[in-house]
Amino acid sequence: MITKGDDYPIHQTADPIAFSGTDRNFYDRYFFNGYTDDGQNYFAVAFGVYPHLNIADAHFSVIRDGKQYSVHASRHLGMERLNLEVGPIAINIIEPLQVLEVVIDNFEGISATIRFEGSAFPIQEPRFTHRFGPRAFMDYTRMTQRGTYTGWIEIDGKKQQLDEQYSGIRDRSWGIRPVGESDPQAFAPAVPAGFFWIWAPVNVAGTSYFFHVCADGNSTIWNKRGAIAPDGSSAERIIEVSDTEVICDFLPKTRYLKSATVTLRPERGTEISISYQPITRFLMRGLGYFDKKWHHGKNQGPLCIEREDLNPAELNVADTENVHTQAISRVEVKRNGVMIGSGIGILESLVQGPNTQFGFSEANDTFQANFTPVSNRL
Repeated sequence: MITKGDDYPIHQTADPIAFSGTDRNFYDRYFFNGYTDDGQNYFAVAFGVYPHLNIADAHFSVIRDGKQYSVHASRHLGMERLNLEVGPIAINIIEPLQVLEVVIDNFEGISATIRFEGSAFPIQEPRFTHRFGPRAFMDYTRMTQRGTYTGWIEIDGKKQQLDEQYSGIRDRSWGIRPVGESDPQAFAPAVPAGFFWIWAPVNVAGTSYFFHVCADGNSTIWNKRGAIAPDGSSAERIIEVSDTEVICDFLPKTRYLKSATVTLRPERGTEISISYQPITRFLMRGLGYFDKKWHHGKNQGPLCIEREDLNPAELNVADTENVHTQAISRVEVKRNGVMIGSGIGILESLVQGPNTQFGFSEANDTFQANFTPVSNRL
């Protein structure tokens, strides 16, 4: 059960706050993204606390005119988990589970004040637990919430207001994931490589549709979920959907999705189909994910802050830093074949290492146009 206390970074296990425990890889994270109705503007924020590494880090990243601008910051935690400030980046919890604010104090020309207001009660995703033998690889809980944004973002003197056109998703997750430096002790025996992830939230006509799937290199699914949440809904009105699938189509010579279609069957005789057509890709390395320097939980010293400017068109799409993306996508939603709405949604994907179903054989190889997947459904 999600409660107001879950909006504070004081978790100790992947359970809600009533339970406690310890693990070196424990983390507590905030994530926000926002985008305009036309899909041309996008921003994202990540803020992580790593109690047993004694580190906190934060990242702010924006797409403007085809470029991606980021501020990264890291500091020693000092064992104070409620100080939600790292360098110029801070989070203010105004009303737990409903209203939060992100502030970026000017750093080398990048600043912002962003206010999030939830449109419905957060959904609690099924607990992500995956072990290799006796060792936990992942064990965490996440809540996800659709909302709207107001405020402003300024990049190099160009200030942009966030108005009623801006909506997006924020989430809170806590538990165990690989963070900081890699564990030098290998799994015994060695485990098969490969990780497959899709996360695809969208809001159309006042209703949010949520889908994710997590699988291994053989596309064996170990976490999958769909949910439907009308705007204004309480926890009791959220519809859980167990019968789900996704059809994936990859761009040749990349690990990027060319398109995807998610199907949710909330009840017998009802099929909701959501098609995604990417128009802009956001590199998750702008938030520290798989970034060689700014990987989450890495010790950068007492305080380290850096601005980073990227041109995604000039980067190697096969580099492990660049394969994790969120694609801002045009979406169409149909109910039993009849269109019920269209808009903009997010299609996040990460394919790491080999995947027998889709033909990826190594960590940095790409999808070949002449390869026929065993199946394009998960």
